[in-house]
Amino acid sequence: MNKSTNGWINGFLGVLIFSGSLPATRLAVMDFDPLFLTVCRAAIAGVLAGVLILIFGQQQRPFRSDILPLLFVALGVVVGFPLLTALALQYVTTAHAIIYVGLLPLSTAIFGVLRGGERPQPIFWVLSALGSCLVAGFALANVATSSPIGDGLMLASILACGYGYAEGARLSRRLGGWQVICWALLFSLPVMLLLSFYYMPQSWSNISVAAVLSLAYVSLFSMLIGFVFWYRGLAQGGIAAVGQLQLLQPFFGLLLSAVVLHESVGWPIFIVNIGVVLCVAFAKRFSSK
Repeated sequence: MNKSTNGWINGFLGVLIFSGSLPATRLAVMDFDPLFLTVCRAAIAGVLAGVLILIFGQQQRPFRSDILPLLFVALGVVVGFPLLTALALQYVTTAHAIIYVGLLPLSTAIFGVLRGGERPQPIFWVLSALGSCLVAGFALANVATSSPIGDGLMLASILACGYGYAEGARLSRRLGGWQVICWALLFSLPVMLLLSFYYMPQSWSNISVAAVLSLAYVSLFSMLIGFVFWYRGLAQGGIAAVGQLQLLQPFFGLLLSAVVLHESVGWPIFIVNIGVVLCVAFAKRFSSK
């Protein structure tokens, strides 16, 4: 199995894990303050990341020149995306928020060009835009609710996430996939830990089990395990190319929303999903010159 294929497999596993992030966040913000949810998930993941580095990562430490990029990764995916989406989900439904996840491949590809030095062929951009339009068009046709504040927050979250993905993938080529997210979490841990205690609910008696389990999911899987596969996939298969797998994330997310949040999802999702899969498959062929 070649490096590119490994990259796509790892990327797909990362997408599967990330697909549960928005439904879990939606459940969590029903009982938790968005600020607490953001800093607590980062603090929990940061403690686990510190343990992993202590046990396995002693020989591969970041250079001094890596510190600033790692801080930017933390701002993008440890703080920016989780906080902005948690705030947005107070104004829009999960299904509506998933509209914007369909724009992540374009955001990631653009930052991959700017930060990773990648140069996809022109047809790649056409396929990427087509796949994004299919996702956004499907979601818009099935979601009637909208909010200027929620939409603005989701758009900002996509920009922050795309940058964090591209910057982390660039670092992963040298440090390794799991090391990048672990170091980013570790650098942000002191601040996240202090803020977790500051924003901690005064009483946990009214916190549902579903909210606690959702906090556990976004802390362990969305904030740590998913990035292990995702950054490895981006580094192996290319930022722009593997990033197209994010076009599948909205559909997995909508299916989870239907099961967990009981939001209605009709049969057209499967037809549109076929179109998206074709866009992803052809985009892979034209991801580099």
